[in-house]
Amino acid sequence: MYQVGFAKKDITVVSKGYAMHGYGMWFHRQKGVRNKLYSRVFYFQDKTGAGIAYICLDLGYVTHAMRRGIEEEMARRHPQIDPRGLIIACTHTHSAYGGCAHEPLYNVVTPGYHPHLVENIVEKSMAALDEAIATAAPGEIHFAAGDIPEELPVAWNRSLHSYNRNPDVTKYTEKECHLAVNRQMQALTVRRGSRLAALMTWFGVHATCLGNRLTNLDGDNKGYASQLTEKALPDNGVAIFAQAACGDVSPYYHGPGQEKERKKIKGEAEYEYARQNGRYQSEHALRIVHDCSETLVSGDFDCEMIYVDFSDLQVDPEFAGGRDDAFTSEPCHGISFLTGTPVDGPGMPLLLGKIATLLADGVKNRRLRKLDRLPPGKSKYYRRLYAAQCKKKIALESGTTQRAVLGLPLDHPLIPGFADPMVKELKRQCKIGALKEHGLVPYILPLQIVILGNVALIACPGEFTNTARKRIVETAAPILEKRGVEQIIFNSYANDYMGYVTTPEEYGEQAYEGGHTIFGQWTLAAFQTEIKKLAREMLKPQSERRLDRDTRPPAYSPEELELRSNLPPR
Repeated sequence: MYQVGFAKKDITVVSKGYAMHGYGMWFHRQKGVRNKLYSRVFYFQDKTGAGIAYICLDLGYVTHAMRRGIEEEMARRHPQIDPRGLIIACTHTHSAYGGCAHEPLYNVVTPGYHPHLVENIVEKSMAALDEAIATAAPGEIHFAAGDIPEELPVAWNRSLHSYNRNPDVTKYTEKECHLAVNRQMQALTVRRGSRLAALMTWFGVHATCLGNRLTNLDGDNKGYASQLTEKALPDNGVAIFAQAACGDVSPYYHGPGQEKERKKIKGEAEYEYARQNGRYQSEHALRIVHDCSETLVSGDFDCEMIYVDFSDLQVDPEFAGGRDDAFTSEPCHGISFLTGTPVDGPGMPLLLGKIATLLADGVKNRRLRKLDRLPPGKSKYYRRLYAAQCKKKIALESGTTQRAVLGLPLDHPLIPGFADPMVKELKRQCKIGALKEHGLVPYILPLQIVILGNVALIACPGEFTNTARKRIVETAAPILEKRGVEQIIFNSYANDYMGYVTTPEEYGEQAYEGGHTIFGQWTLAAFQTEIKKLAREMLKPQSERRLDRDTRPPAYSPEELELRSNLPPR
């Protein structure tokens, strides 16, 4: 029996005229609200007094700016909660506001940073946590899981060719994309007496039922799933529908004729489609917690969270095919990142993409030919960059050493701003001096393991594909089993956001997901290396753990943030 509390608060703010986060399209502007956005919070406390807080936001991403603000307030108001035991996740709806990151790239089409939105998220999340703690009462926690039936049209693999490159998966045809996903939903339920009071679920499917031509804030399928489920719970019951691994999972049909099928669903039909997808998730969640056997969660809590610099990390040969020279590099975005996905989010026109590909190849060849004539630092940078990024056609270098588009500095007059609105906005912000101090994306990232007795949650930033998730779980499970963990829940989009994580095989395809795997072909191997280390340390008493407690994301100066805050839309 644990002390458990839960609550939710409205975080909706309409910034009319500003773009939403998710699709990265300048025309995806906010005009109103279709359904409110919420911060949903659970609080757990074991018999030792150790507290765990879980926050799930109806937003497209979690940023370090949000986490830092919540941590600071939590330390002041609830010091009994170790910040290592705070998980902040999101539903990844693409119909929510953006502009909430100190790092500039994922704010770029908003445009800019909007401090009042981060302050609102912190304030409302803390109000929900205050209420969850104040109303905490004895309750049992149970784990349940069950596969969504194959015939239920809820999820499809949107990158099948990449998926089929993996040696550890069943190969599927284009007519079987619905099978090339992890259809299992996992759940933690809170029961008081025999009555279901609240629940949390994890199932991977993109919250992109609502396309980029709609102009209302909305929680998309995950938001509808929460709303529908909360109606079935007692008064004040809270239902979280968080993301597992949905990097290559779409809520729309994928297969022969996919673009034609998607075009049939427009406007109001998209909202109904989102409601239906959410209904499928809600009904399945209630089915597995009522009809399937549940496992009682028991035992004390434990938690660890570290920050790792992913821009220059040597990976364990175990995860790199035996190679001892496998490194990540500073972040880069590929041409396929700009061209987008054909159904969920088309981007740059393919013709421009082909031209950009030729330019990227030219930049790479020219640089590699001149390596021996370059200063040592620059030579090392290019060697590491192209060894790590490998097959990626690099459009954007986003790190701290160099920020460039197709090899040219961001403010270079020849940068083709007409080709992509993101590039155009980067040029504008560069000209006003807003991009001088740091890289464009996070590169020092949080990794977290939270143990609730016999259940562990692995929380990672970014968007993991199905098979990337599977390999992370397979890496951690044999280690955590030694301390009594029977079930592992993988939670993506947690604590920060930096892009995608694909397997090396998927990365080689260089579809959208590979183009957005910013640290190169060994990104997943780097995550496996660090998760393995973290899990091993958690076999020891806390006082004996050897973990880096000092590494943290860089601080952004008020002057730099001011230059890109509340920029007028264009």
